[in-house]
Amino acid sequence: MIECRNIAKGKAKGELIVSTEPISFLGGVNPENGEIIDPTHELKGEIIKDKVLFIPGGKGSTVGSYVIFQMMKNNTAPKAIICLNAEPIIATGAIMSDIPMVDSPA
Repeated sequence: MIECRNIAKGKAKGELIVSTEPISFLGGVNPENGEIIDPTHELKGEIIKDKVLFIPGGKGSTVGSYVIFQMMKNNTAPKAIICLNAEPIIATGAIMSDIPMVDSPA
């Protein structure tokens, strides 16, 4: 078992998609379909909808929180988010959107 710090409560199960690079939800993810659209990101073209997203953290604008919220409204959000180090942008988006999120896996 891996212990983590709980950021947004909940349980989820799904296919794991892993990135070694942080993600910017604003401009890096299409909220209409959940596709990674950042042309420089290693997951470009991958769909994160209904997946458990494992990332080192987030980057970019605070508007990224609202992109995550829009993804939830569009049913294109990940089922859960695991971060090495959560930062306020993704944490806020996960909390607003009721997406289970943890960080600091040990």
